[in-house]
Amino acid sequence: MRTKLAAALGAVALTAGALLGAPTVNAQAADYPVSPFRVEVGNTWTDGKLTWYNRSVLVEGTHKSVSSAGREYCRLTWGRTYDANRGLVGTKGSDPSDTACGTTRTFSFVVPADLVGGARLVRICLDDGNYKDLLCAPYWRP
Repeated sequence: MRTKLAAALGAVALTAGALLGAPTVNAQAADYPVSPFRVEVGNTWTDGKLTWYNRSVLVEGTHKSVSSAGREYCRLTWGRTYDANRGLVGTKGSDPSDTACGTTRTFSFVVPADLVGGARLVRICLDDGNYKDLLCAPYWRP
């Protein structure tokens, strides 16, 4: 009888300990790192923030074009992701953001990074309206 009682009390104690030590269902997920970026070419630029998720990078910001005289004066922003060894992740980068021609526009797009733990580096490019890279800059995951 004592053996059964001791076993039953031990099981109750183990169950209570496991429940008290378990994380709550509503526990907050860790915040994803955020870092700023800015790429300037003359008096045009793209600038904003990068949010580093586990399998993508969210790029949000604004780009500026000072003239609408032709596609070469328009501006758009896009990006590509890389692993820790600077190897390209995937076969392409993001789709280009909305083009700004003689104005300032906001944008938001996702750069895929189908890699465990996500991208370690993203390259943000400011292009003209003909998709020609004017300047690209690397940003490392914080």
